[in-house]
Amino acid sequence: MPIPSTGATQRPAALPTATLALLSFVLPLATDMYLPAFPAMADDLGTDASGVQLTLTAFLFGTAAGQLVLGPLSDRYGRRMPILTGAAVCTLATALCAAAPNLGVLIVLRFVTGFSGAAGLVVGRAVISDVATGAVAARLFGVLMALGGIAPIVAPLAGGAVVSNAGGWRGVFWILSGASLLMFLAALSFIPESLPKERRRPGGVGATLQAVRSVLTDRAYVGYTLAFSFACGALFCYIAGSAFLLQNVLGFTVSQASVAFSLGALTATLSSTVNTKLVGRCHPRLLLRIGLATMLVATTAALLVTLAGQLNRVLALGLIGIAFLGIGQVFGTATALAIERVPHAAGTGSAVLGTLQSVLGGVASPLVGLGGEDTAVPLFVGMGSCSLIAVLALLLTRGGTPPPGSPRGDMEHSASAAT
Repeated sequence: MPIPSTGATQRPAALPTATLALLSFVLPLATDMYLPAFPAMADDLGTDASGVQLTLTAFLFGTAAGQLVLGPLSDRYGRRMPILTGAAVCTLATALCAAAPNLGVLIVLRFVTGFSGAAGLVVGRAVISDVATGAVAARLFGVLMALGGIAPIVAPLAGGAVVSNAGGWRGVFWILSGASLLMFLAALSFIPESLPKERRRPGGVGATLQAVRSVLTDRAYVGYTLAFSFACGALFCYIAGSAFLLQNVLGFTVSQASVAFSLGALTATLSSTVNTKLVGRCHPRLLLRIGLATMLVATTAALLVTLAGQLNRVLALGLIGIAFLGIGQVFGTATALAIERVPHAAGTGSAVLGTLQSVLGGVASPLVGLGGEDTAVPLFVGMGSCSLIAVLALLLTRGGTPPPGSPRGDMEHSASAAT
């Protein structure tokens, strides 16, 4: 049964859209909720900052591998089966994380959690591309970003409360397991099949590789994907280093650090919400440029202030907040622009985009801890470098043309028509 749509505007019905947003909670919940526990985990598991950050790296690498596998599978077998299977496995693996006896076991389980949880992320994006195009698709991706942004606002606050009380860091994973179960039940009830059999891509590994090659030959797709992925890399630098920055460098308590992190996530969510209103009035590329430029200016200023020895709570939170304003502008717009380039292989296009995003996040996570737990320099070097590369990636998108045989054409032409 195709996913319900309201017709002329190609918007999916409210419950499936809300459920897709709920599925997108997996990544921010599984990353942000246990961030306040990093210092406590390091003590409990007998490791250091980089050791704890490897659990985040494993999760992100798992997410990358899962998207690369599950995205093409959804092009072949449909969207519903990968979503349901992934959500079920994610629930079990998260529960096992709560009982992990040591760091090594926890790292392996986090990889499994990331791999299975990737289904909601990668296949959810493909579902949107199945039922919406142009400015409508960009608006829907923005809605998913805005709704999904609730998780990183609430997660650190909830995680900080659990860690500060009897639950500890293991209690966080029990709560995450319950949230994963809720996602599975919602998908089972409200996500019908959105990819008809006649539009599926047959074949095995060879066909998957061919699909990957087909999306990577589109220069504009590669440019938008790199811009999105390196913007995510900047975000994951902050995610991995935020607990140590806020608690060890700036001197916040666990509860105060949780509030500070949530304020950044709230800023990104509000920015993404505003972006959904602007996308029908402004060219998507313009919004993307503004968002990336804002990130670059803010992260560069934060690095310069830190190197000058002038970093304080007001400057740190203010500049990070400005960077999050840019992030809210980038994610939904860049995703829509990229996937619209490859309508013939939306699942694969979504998988490649998500895989690169997760790999960059996984590489960045332990690197920001190499300088120790009491300095912010590696954190802002990472954020600034990723922001600069994201800006340069837009050079690849100039002069792009719609893919041959594309039934829907270029996102930019669709968005222009909408204005």
